[in-house]
Amino acid sequence: MGSAAGIAGGAAGAFVVQAAEVERAELPHGAFQLLADAGNTGGAFGANRLTLGVGADGARPHCHAVSWEVFTVLDGAAEFLLGDRTEVVAAGGLVAVPPGLPHAFGAAPGSSTDLLVVATPGVERFEYFRRLSGIAWGRERFDDLLPDQDTYDVHFVESAVWDAARARG
Repeated sequence: MGSAAGIAGGAAGAFVVQAAEVERAELPHGAFQLLADAGNTGGAFGANRLTLGVGADGARPHCHAVSWEVFTVLDGAAEFLLGDRTEVVAAGGLVAVPPGLPHAFGAAPGSSTDLLVVATPGVERFEYFRRLSGIAWGRERFDDLLPDQDTYDVHFVESAVWDAARARG
């Protein structure tokens, strides 16, 4: 489940994750597909795919102390908080967020979105995404996640800019 298996093309250290092996963490208006965790990549990166329904929120404002987070918008459009500004990015666009920059994201108003998300260096985050699914379905409280911010390198912040942008949408 979401674990890398096999050697691609005989290249040492390469791995392939087949669609049938991908673990899904369901959300009320989308899903995480857990593709590669830091343990699969020797800490080089982690990767997931996130689909969100029309106007659905993705991640609340946060930053990473260690990792860059890179988003490719595969379909639809996504709205991003990048520091103190927001920007809508359509299919085919890319957003790269350096460590320390507060950011958030969700489907743009009136649109769904499909995102490929890569974080580098990788941090073990599959359990984080599973917990977010549990929070979204009411099986866990968001406050229970707060003590683990260092573990997942996800540090939540407040953003009036994001709150205002999402209220408009």
